[in-house]
Amino acid sequence: MSIVVVTGAAGSVGRRVCRLLAADDTITQVVGIDLKGPKSNLDNPKSLQAKVVGYRADLRRDDLKPLLEDADTIVHLASSFEPRNDGVDTAHVDIDATQHVLDAASGVGATRLVLLSSAMVYGARATNPVPLTEDAPIRPNPEFSFGVVKAEVERLAADWRSAHPGSEVVLLRPTTALAEGEATWVARSLKAAAVIDIEGEDPPVQFVHLDDLAAAVVLAAKGGLDGAYNVAPDGSVDGETCRELVGRVPRVRLGADAAEEVGRFRWRHRLAPTPPGITPYTMYPWVVANDRLREAGWEPTLTNEQAYVDGTPGRPWATMNAKRRQQVALGVAAVLAVAGVIGLGWVLRRLRK
Repeated sequence: MSIVVVTGAAGSVGRRVCRLLAADDTITQVVGIDLKGPKSNLDNPKSLQAKVVGYRADLRRDDLKPLLEDADTIVHLASSFEPRNDGVDTAHVDIDATQHVLDAASGVGATRLVLLSSAMVYGARATNPVPLTEDAPIRPNPEFSFGVVKAEVERLAADWRSAHPGSEVVLLRPTTALAEGEATWVARSLKAAAVIDIEGEDPPVQFVHLDDLAAAVVLAAKGGLDGAYNVAPDGSVDGETCRELVGRVPRVRLGADAAEEVGRFRWRHRLAPTPPGITPYTMYPWVVANDRLREAGWEPTLTNEQAYVDGTPGRPWATMNAKRRQQVALGVAAVLAVAGVIGLGWVLRRLRK
């Protein structure tokens, strides 16, 4: 019988994890921690809700030891990272919070840690093998701050493990996770960036449903796993199939350099959630293998296609004929052309200054 602490308990993954842990007879109690306060409705029967105790806490500043007392397993899911285009750097927030959680875990003698990372730590490059295994080097694209932050979180976890021999440290690296009505900013950013059709590039992609990701977290929390595990359904799906599944989006074809500049312009002027460094993840493959997690007993319930459809609302142009889609695409191209002229004018003014 064990006590499990879950940070980020109010998030999309956290709520699902708490619900699954509460339903497990081998778990004595689930301690949920979140800055916003865990949601009271975890969709559990009343008999199971009593096993979940929620606390509101700031993972960077509050004393966490009293909340982690007697827990042998700590599941660190919390993340408040989201890129901002107002010049404010939020990268340190998740790093500081992770370090504080690890320090508290040392103080209470926890023996098992589960941390949520991302498959984006591998980076997106034309030379990536398909698929990437857990043995692949960690080298996120340097301009993409989210991948850089997750790589740093993994480094902190590795240091903690070195200082605590005999402990289990599990790093889960999911691909793009989503579910109906719930999409992370990463998923939204990738969809927004996909409006640009980069000449000669249409890599395979992967999508994991949030329910399957939560099941992987719970499997790791119950023990027996150690090290890094990719979290993704079997195989991958090509971009063309995704576009057919939910209705083709009008796309504008550009070269790689032009696509990067357009993405920066849209981000800078708050026209789309396309932060710097996201474009390579729409150009090059970062497909991961799930063999290691499958061997540990995890099985995805939804395929890439099913997860994508469940987490992507149907688009209005799904019923458009080819001619109408072409007209819309030309309209989008005209808007981007105007945006390019405006951007050039902005650059020239800066140069004159």
